[in-house]
Amino acid sequence: MGIDAFNYATMNTSFWTSLQGVCFAFIVGSLLALTYVFTYEGLSYSKNFIQSLVLSPIVSAIAMMAIDGSLARGIGMMGAFSILRFRSNLKDPKDMFFLFASLALGISCGVFAYSITISGVLCFCAVIFILSKTPLSQSTQFDGLLRFNIPSKGNNQESVAGILSKNCRKFALVTLRDLAQGQRVDYSYQVKLKNQKQQAQLIQELQAIENLEGLQLMVQQSSTDI
Repeated sequence: MGIDAFNYATMNTSFWTSLQGVCFAFIVGSLLALTYVFTYEGLSYSKNFIQSLVLSPIVSAIAMMAIDGSLARGIGMMGAFSILRFRSNLKDPKDMFFLFASLALGISCGVFAYSITISGVLCFCAVIFILSKTPLSQSTQFDGLLRFNIPSKGNNQESVAGILSKNCRKFALVTLRDLAQGQRVDYSYQVKLKNQKQQAQLIQELQAIENLEGLQLMVQQSSTDI
């Protein structure tokens, strides 16, 4: 029954029916693009990728209408697409799912399965919004690199260790080198802060240590893509 219904729907398409499918694909792609914009967590997004989310459903819908249930047309379409090479660097795996969703929804528009299209886009967008508000998408660890130098003699190293244990979830010594002919020691630590508020407190407590110089803390939130 499913195959017969598909053949009937595609072989009896008119101009207005095809136009309706393309317009429906445009609306679906626009909803995906808006969802992507509102749930994006990085510093800047690619406008070309957002436009691709709008154009992909339209192209896939037109392709399905052009095939029109014909095996020969499908093989010809595959041969035409094999000439093109799509090369895109997707930094975030979630972008790949957005792109697949736009193609799948465009295919459903191309076969005029509007009930599947509506339920699919509503469920996909709802899940994306839910995930963006849950702890699954909220980073609790803040990676950073801490550098400073202190005199080689004294108990400053114990004070530093106590401050790091208080403000950091984890910390590990990366490099250790002598300065000023062995009079001072330069330390580099990789740290994971307990929360973002600990950053100012960590710097303030380290600055209070006597003879501590060259204090640098470079922190990057793990959910931010550069």
